[in-house]
Amino acid sequence: MPVTSPSAPSPVRPPAASRALVVVLAVLGLTACDPALGATTTGQDPTGAAGSALAAARELTVKGRAPMTGYDRELFSYGSADVDENGCDARNDVLARDLDDVTYKAGTRDCVVASGTLQDPYSGEEIAFTRGQATSSEVQIDHVVALADAWQKGAQQWDEATREAFGNDPMNLLAVDGPLNNAKGAGDTATWLPPNRAARCGYVARQVAVKQTYDVWVTSAERDAMVDVLSTCPDEPLPTSDASWWPEGADAGTTGDDVHYATCADAREAGAAPLHEGEPGYRAEMDGDGDGTACE
Repeated sequence: MPVTSPSAPSPVRPPAASRALVVVLAVLGLTACDPALGATTTGQDPTGAAGSALAAARELTVKGRAPMTGYDRELFSYGSADVDENGCDARNDVLARDLDDVTYKAGTRDCVVASGTLQDPYSGEEIAFTRGQATSSEVQIDHVVALADAWQKGAQQWDEATREAFGNDPMNLLAVDGPLNNAKGAGDTATWLPPNRAARCGYVARQVAVKQTYDVWVTSAERDAMVDVLSTCPDEPLPTSDASWWPEGADAGTTGDDVHYATCADAREAGAAPLHEGEPGYRAEMDGDGDGTACE
């Protein structure tokens, strides 16, 4: 998530009181554009250019939070839906996209990621990923706009297809440091930002893009926080969902291996059984013991 530096503003001599504030901030190791201060540097673009994340943030609908009544993560079908129909679930798609030096579990047609290296955007650290009961959680898939946050800001009114699309949209999914993802929880921009400051503009820009795409509203505190961050990088572009978001070999505009067996009997009749996790035709509901192999 590259950060685009704003063009240098024309020199403006601030009033004496403002100059004194800058001196105090310098002593404290802060700047006048630090998002934690809720203020922006004098001379920065107050609105953002057309197509920028800052301009889009200012246009988001502002409302209060709705109650959490009826919320269930399962309503978004994350982890069970194969939205792009390439035979792999969203988690493995994102791991394949975001990790380097990826290896795959044998027998899964290069779908189930076994290992790789993550350049974590939230911490700025390199994390080794190895699939396993004790190690998989070190790298988690974050919903940039959390499912619970979306539920309180519009998703309660969505139909099933929209929730499934949102829950598995690659623009809303990032492989990240597991403990930091746990710390974020369902936080929005007003309550949580990545510790890695270099990632904040890209992170907030992606939240804006997702909320704009799905018409998810924001609270006033959230929009103010978005504007504060993006005012430090007013040329940060608004991300778009296109083929570049998908793992190599996948194409968001094609259906891939569109294989579906209604029952294990159908799979056996077609000579496809057993079906392994990650292979076209495999579905978790066909895997009674959950061991990754269906129709044994």
